[in-house]
Amino acid sequence: MGAFWDPAQTTCLLSILLICGWYSCWAAPEINQTHQGTDSTATFIETSEGVYEYVSQPLDRWQAEKLCEYKFASLLSESKDSQKIPAKLLQSKQINFPIWLKQEGPTEPRTRTLTSLVFENRTDTKYAKLLVDFPPLPEITVCAYIQWEKAHQDFATVFSYAVPDFFNEFQLRGITNEKGFVQFAIIVHGHHTPYSTLFLSDGQWHHVCATWQKLNGTWAFYADGKKAASSTISTTQDIIQGGSFIIGQDQDSFGGTFKAKESFSGNITDLNVWMKVLSDEQIEVVRSCNAIVQGIVYSWKSHKLKIDPSLLQMNIQFVCPGTSMDCQILQSRNRAVDYSPCGNKLPFICYYTHDLYQRLKNTNKMNRDRTFSSRVNAVANRTLISEDLLEGGVQQLNASEASTSLKAIEKVMETEGSLEDPADLLSVIQFLKGVADIEAESSAEDFEELSHHFVKVTGAVLEQSDPMLWSDVNPIIRGPMTLVRNVEKMASSLSQILSDEKKEISIYHKNIEVGVRQVDLDADSHFYREQGTDKVDQITVPMKELEGIAKGDHVDVKVVNTWFDFDAFRHLFGGYNCNILPENSAVSDGGYKYMGTYLGSAVISSTVLVGFQEISTSVQYRLWQRSKIPNDSGTLEQRPVCAFWNYSINPENGGGWSTYGCHIKKSIHPGETVCFCNHTTNFAVLLQLYDVQRNPDEEWTLRTLTFIGCGVSLCALLVTFILFLAVGVPKSERTTVHKNLIFALAAAESLLMFSELAKNNEVVCITVTASLHLFFMAAFAWMLVEGLLLWSKVVAVNMSEDRRMRFYYITGWGLPIIIVSVTLATSFNKYVADSHCWLNIQTDIIWAFVGPVLFILTVNTFVLFRVVMVTISSARRRSKMLTPNCSLEKQIGIQVWATAKPIVVLLPVLGLTWLCGVLVHLSIVWAYVFIVLNSFQGLYIFLIYAIYNSEVRNAIQRIKDKKKALSFTNCSNPTNYVSSQRNTIWDTGKPSLTPPSSVSTHPPLKNTVSIGNLVANHPVNISSILSTDTTVVELTSFKTSGF
Repeated sequence: MGAFWDPAQTTCLLSILLICGWYSCWAAPEINQTHQGTDSTATFIETSEGVYEYVSQPLDRWQAEKLCEYKFASLLSESKDSQKIPAKLLQSKQINFPIWLKQEGPTEPRTRTLTSLVFENRTDTKYAKLLVDFPPLPEITVCAYIQWEKAHQDFATVFSYAVPDFFNEFQLRGITNEKGFVQFAIIVHGHHTPYSTLFLSDGQWHHVCATWQKLNGTWAFYADGKKAASSTISTTQDIIQGGSFIIGQDQDSFGGTFKAKESFSGNITDLNVWMKVLSDEQIEVVRSCNAIVQGIVYSWKSHKLKIDPSLLQMNIQFVCPGTSMDCQILQSRNRAVDYSPCGNKLPFICYYTHDLYQRLKNTNKMNRDRTFSSRVNAVANRTLISEDLLEGGVQQLNASEASTSLKAIEKVMETEGSLEDPADLLSVIQFLKGVADIEAESSAEDFEELSHHFVKVTGAVLEQSDPMLWSDVNPIIRGPMTLVRNVEKMASSLSQILSDEKKEISIYHKNIEVGVRQVDLDADSHFYREQGTDKVDQITVPMKELEGIAKGDHVDVKVVNTWFDFDAFRHLFGGYNCNILPENSAVSDGGYKYMGTYLGSAVISSTVLVGFQEISTSVQYRLWQRSKIPNDSGTLEQRPVCAFWNYSINPENGGGWSTYGCHIKKSIHPGETVCFCNHTTNFAVLLQLYDVQRNPDEEWTLRTLTFIGCGVSLCALLVTFILFLAVGVPKSERTTVHKNLIFALAAAESLLMFSELAKNNEVVCITVTASLHLFFMAAFAWMLVEGLLLWSKVVAVNMSEDRRMRFYYITGWGLPIIIVSVTLATSFNKYVADSHCWLNIQTDIIWAFVGPVLFILTVNTFVLFRVVMVTISSARRRSKMLTPNCSLEKQIGIQVWATAKPIVVLLPVLGLTWLCGVLVHLSIVWAYVFIVLNSFQGLYIFLIYAIYNSEVRNAIQRIKDKKKALSFTNCSNPTNYVSSQRNTIWDTGKPSLTPPSSVSTHPPLKNTVSIGNLVANHPVNISSILSTDTTVVELTSFKTSGF
């Protein structure tokens, strides 16, 4: 024991530790904890703002971001997280700058202007010659961007290098095989290598490099930055100097004798030659449009070409692929942000929130024995699953190795039955995330086998049905759709191995189905049907959209579909106890109380691929409702909603469900929902749950009362409108506004009464809905005009009557037409509700009506308040003038009456009774009040505008007087008679001795108080029909009887 322990040494060591600990506390007070993992390249630093893992191992930007995601963290972000790094930490020697930063927006691709040689068709004349003297070449690398034309079956010569004594000194040629892949071979000193597959002939630019060295005869091909083939060739001499390097033709003599059938067809640009073998990293740099100057013999930009006149040249804006993009870096300790090519290898920092880091630590502590990971590693005979979730990195596996690893996981999961510990489940998900990134570079059989095992293991993961287990795991993996995304990645890679011999691949599991296929453009549509249940789910892509894609020379179109079973998937969302859609996406009314939204079907997806690029198309899908939410009380009602998973919503939690761009189409069978969406992604049917607040009898009563009220109002409005036209009411801006309001409200209520008859015809229902939207908006707009007209009488407005009327028409009809037109143009597919002909209240469309109405009611409320204040002031002054000795009770009564009368008269006219709608959900009583006030609004307008309108009554009285005068004339035979309000003039020009009955016999008013345009007269009042008191104020906007 004494050989290993010395007290003096221990004392010294403790002193050093104390001093170091004191220094670290003084030097970096923000840092709470620092520890090293088993990976010596990573350091965890815990601060008050979060936990930072510094990884000193340099990686390119994409690999760095992938490693952070693999660890359930995120790459450090400049816009947010870098500002949270403590300043002392940035000065720490633990961090070497620059480091990668995650860019919040898309990275900007680098573009270059390049000259492209366009070899149209095959000829024996088109060529380009490199004007450079070639030295002896013991090594060589030639790289170029090639756009291959696959119309020909014979081999094509990309370039040939000939010397006077030997014509096939060095050459690159290619051929398209029967599967549509381009294969290349080189010739060195007359030795021909085998053809190697490099890329698919898809009409895109591909970067191709060929290397050779004399030392060991090794040659290699690179396609799009990755080594595609390599072997050796038997040769022991340099490539001879002084040769002729020709692009596009095979030289059968030195510098000439071309043959059309051996010529190149397609486009070539950015061809460069080096007198050395470039490394893998250097080839990636060249592919990224960056220059490698050392050892270069010919540079596309610096040297010249001799070009045949028949060969077309074209300048193109070339978008450099992959690592040519510039990505953000944190340049120095002073937080300076700069940019660097994304392919450069730099250290980086992974950022964990405190909650995420603590969850990972707790998960590790709860499962210290890690028997599952130990057994998997033992079966695989290698370390597949790390003992610590915070340590380790992405394993570089090929398809065969990954298949073997997945088999080991399958075997252990079948033996143990279920994963009880969150650490075990996270370990499997972590491994699946790494496997999903494997590209289809191996044989088609190996990758298809890998996909089968991948789906099987993912299906086994979904079978872990313990909600508590998933409640611990979901916050770490950023939501349940992470599993779906992994399967979609694998399926997209699987689609790349499709060929003419195998145009479709399907993988079935009881919980998951994957289908990839080449699109048959002769079919009517592309559809995918799930195979595992009696009630078949289906998703369809319209063929017209696929044909539109194919017209752009993209004949190689593939569709990837996935399907996830509801029973195996719903517990990932918390079963039936989790609201998975924001509450503002649903609307509660007085009859239904919104309870929540739940997953109600399987999850299905469709992705259209052209090459590696996703193309968005519209889809139609049919899903069966499989949710069985308990309804013991019998008062719950389910309403289906078409939704898709939007990864951009709440990205820190993996996204969320959204209804944008989706709407329900008519379903044929009960329990089936047919949806249309204008984009491709993951879809499902959600069920919005409502608690029914009213019984059927109450609903019937409310509907009946509404129908009766609308009928009575419609009749009253028609009578009012006819009276305005028939009795000869004098034209004025006031009567014009009244007539427009009456017409708009009558049209709206007549459509509302019979709208139910149109719901079975889609076109008619859309027309009725748009008309209802227009006329109700117009009715409220003219209510706003009524308020503005009233305001113009209260406050002097310096505007002529003609200009005011133009403004009123624009407000009353122009704005509603604009609102309805814009709404229809932008949201036609989700405009109409599912069960009746009105706006869809399940989407934001309803705000195209509610928003303007709320604005109008707000303005009219302010107008009414101003009118009431002026009326009260006028009544107070008149009371003091006419009855100065009036008692306090009398004055209070006058003030109360002066306040109540304009409110009673103007509330319905200004539409303010609609404000009762906000109280409907509180009680059934408010529902009755709301319906009575608003469905009988037309009747009230009839009373105010017709029965008790002085202008209408005077016009009717004039008609009566005229009839009496005509009757008297017929008896006494006078010839000319004209009736007047003031007197009667006979044809002799003398006034009558007896005034007609239509003339008021009241004495002239001596006491008149004028305030603005509010005139206090006697006996004129705001609503003289409501009281016998004649000392009130008249609002000149509404001329009631007595004017």
